[in-house]
Amino acid sequence: MKKLLSLIMVVAMILSVCAIGASADDFKVGVILVGDENEGYTYAHILGVRAAMAEYGLTDANVCWYYNIPEDETCYDKCIEAVEEGCKVVFTNSYSHQTYAEQAAMENPEVQFVSMTGDGALKSGLPNFSNAFNKTFESRYVSGVVAGMKIAELDAAGKIPAAGKTEDGKVKIGYVGAYPYAEVVSGYTGFYLGIKSIYPDVVMDVQYTNSWFNQTAEAETAQALMDRGCVIIGQHADSTGAPSAIQAAKDAGKVAYSVGYNVDMLAVAPTAALTSSTNDWGVYYKYAIGAAMKGEKIVTDWSEGYETGAVAITALGPEVAPGTAEKVAEVEAAIKAGTLHVFDINTFTVGGEKVEHCFCFDSDGDWINDSVEAIEDGYYHESEYLSAPSFSLRIDGITELN
Repeated sequence: MKKLLSLIMVVAMILSVCAIGASADDFKVGVILVGDENEGYTYAHILGVRAAMAEYGLTDANVCWYYNIPEDETCYDKCIEAVEEGCKVVFTNSYSHQTYAEQAAMENPEVQFVSMTGDGALKSGLPNFSNAFNKTFESRYVSGVVAGMKIAELDAAGKIPAAGKTEDGKVKIGYVGAYPYAEVVSGYTGFYLGIKSIYPDVVMDVQYTNSWFNQTAEAETAQALMDRGCVIIGQHADSTGAPSAIQAAKDAGKVAYSVGYNVDMLAVAPTAALTSSTNDWGVYYKYAIGAAMKGEKIVTDWSEGYETGAVAITALGPEVAPGTAEKVAEVEAAIKAGTLHVFDINTFTVGGEKVEHCFCFDSDGDWINDSVEAIEDGYYHESEYLSAPSFSLRIDGITELN
């Protein structure tokens, strides 16, 4: 009897989610953002929502915007406020918003909730709760190719200083990371492997700021990495702090280049910026908002990359190496064709050993991936079982400093 009642409840929830579609006149969307237009990651989401608004003829009267919402109970309060405002779909854009969005979804089965970058929707079993994340690891890899081309050019010209190499001759690169989460690990590993595909003799130091957005901390971390000799600095951090510090160091005579994230960094690093890995969130928001307007269920886990234009790199800087644009086009085409896989197990080792098996799902909530084989056909299948990145191997050649 209990099983029958549970089945009836699930069916009822699905029917309530898949109600009759709405017109632009009466459809409302809730958008709960961890930052605002001054923070690159959130700005990319704002642009994505506005692309969907333009697609479907929505105006600001159709959207409830909530800016600078912390990852605490405030998020839950805003979810409920959006429901009370009549929103039929509510998006949150930061990982730790997820718990509060899930709670609101459980209490409001007639409204669809999406926790961007989250990983709990499948486990929750809620038909009105979803996760989404782009295959950013693909554009990280391509931005690494750009960096690798520059390193090869600098080394061939004898322009890498002695401090920029290890005792055994490997070029030093650095990475400003936010937190030691799989999302960041997946990204910096993709970046590193992209570099190694062009210039194999590199090592990379990763230093964390323990914040998604802290301009001062990101600048100081970039400076610390340059002080260690790193000649190119990548980032998974959301401000312009690192590129600005790198440009200042380059202006002072240091060999230093930046690979940014989310937005074009040429405005703050006109000669130091090589490119940025970026997301076109409009691809997802057009899909999800369109589905909600038609009364269709949004898929539980969504992740797309170069195949649909959901990821890219920004404009190449003026000091990229000759031939970079052509190489980028070649690599992007190979990713789209499925002939190049970012986490090919033949391109990295862990503890000196090739990795033949690895899990990609945490089945019991202890933050340890312990189920679902991720490696098949010779590569780690990132963001295929869940949309959120799960690659958290610490491969050889990369050192986390904190």
